[in-house]
Amino acid sequence: MNVCVFTGPTLAAEAARAELDDAVYLPPVAHGDVYRVARRRPAMIGIVDGFFERVPAVWHKEILWALSEGIHVFGSASMGALRAAELEAFGMEGVGAIFEAYRDGELEDDDEVAVAHGPAETGYRAGSEAMVNIRATLAAAVRAEVLTEATRSALEEIAKARFYPERNYADLLRQAAACGLATSELEAFRAWLPAGAVDRKRADAVAMLRRMRRRLETEPAPKRVDFTFEPTVFWEDVTLGAGVLDGDDEGSGGATTLERLLDELRLIGEPYRRERDGALLRALALEAAQRRGLVASDADAAEAADRFRHTLGVQEAGAFERWLADNHLDHPRFDELMREQVVIDAVRLALERTTLRGLADQLRLADRYRELAARAGAKARELEARGLPEPALDDAGSTREELLAWHFGRVGLPAAADFAGYARSLGYADGSALVRALARDFVYRQAGGESPLPSDRLADLARKLVDDLGRRAQEGAPEAPSGRRG
Repeated sequence: MNVCVFTGPTLAAEAARAELDDAVYLPPVAHGDVYRVARRRPAMIGIVDGFFERVPAVWHKEILWALSEGIHVFGSASMGALRAAELEAFGMEGVGAIFEAYRDGELEDDDEVAVAHGPAETGYRAGSEAMVNIRATLAAAVRAEVLTEATRSALEEIAKARFYPERNYADLLRQAAACGLATSELEAFRAWLPAGAVDRKRADAVAMLRRMRRRLETEPAPKRVDFTFEPTVFWEDVTLGAGVLDGDDEGSGGATTLERLLDELRLIGEPYRRERDGALLRALALEAAQRRGLVASDADAAEAADRFRHTLGVQEAGAFERWLADNHLDHPRFDELMREQVVIDAVRLALERTTLRGLADQLRLADRYRELAARAGAKARELEARGLPEPALDDAGSTREELLAWHFGRVGLPAAADFAGYARSLGYADGSALVRALARDFVYRQAGGESPLPSDRLADLARKLVDDLGRRAQEGAPEAPSGRRG
């Protein structure tokens, strides 16, 4: 996507390609569209047409951002001419007579370039005539000696007084006749019109595309501007609402923006609050990592990726590629996420004691404290009464493999190849600490009359665990040695 052009009723995409074939042609620009496209880093953006009435118009600040990011931005004919006249001093390039008229103050009203048009299915076909085109056509009729200057002036006044969707030559001639203008001139003008009508907007749009094509042939360096882009609260709102997550920046109308994604999450209630809080903690951890100068090594990032893919069950290449596509990610962004996860884990470890001190209060706020505290107390009392405050594997009557198989079966996860890493992710010092906790829980459940699993079933699960780990080892995944605790 080296060049992107927003066009519509002024110049259909098919006609535009005859002037600049190597471009992506998008619908009329609206609020947020330039930002979305600029995020893909095209060399150039051209703006011809834009929405302005039923949806918010393209914002000046998103054009300034694109310029500050080194993108050449051109405007002409319609919305592009308006924005170029306003932003020429900041580096936007205007092309054509309409742009010059706005820039020089000869034109001021936005309705000079506005037209009614059809939907996308019609190619945004114009349903009215732009005032700038009417002015140019009337001036040409005077030069051709079809109209007198007085009649031209009167026709301009009649056209300007009409609401922009109602401007067309047939209506203009009816209104002029009703106002008593000379019938002979009006009939001469009517006969002259088909061939004599001037489409100033189209001509300017074509001129812009030709300039962009010539500029591309020179392989221009990134745009340089002499201003510093200043983000604001309003700019943050634009980027939040306009940021595309699925890469669909080409005007299909079905792009997944963050705001649309948030709507779906908000509508299911509690998960929004939970995931929002998780995102907050992630952002705070990344800030803390930056302050501490933490950077993930390639090896650590690769290890984090292996653990993540194992947790999701997408170790196989095809399954992983499908997961990336489903989550609108590419490999570089996934690698970035894993590097972020490494430094977040480092911050979590550094702040472990502080975090754990606050965990009881977090459980109270989540209304989970009473349930877990009651179970912890009951477990401690039962094991003390049995003289087994810290049961060993022998007390549980199970092997380490059986205990692990029981645990992973209970939590509904595949057996972790990197068991020590899995244990650390749960806040245990090592795998042995988790095994001891599992032994306490297993014995407690047995003491309470609960049969975790029949012994033959445990043996089956343990064999399956060993087989799975062996298979993963052959596939290249790291295996936790079964003959060693931790």
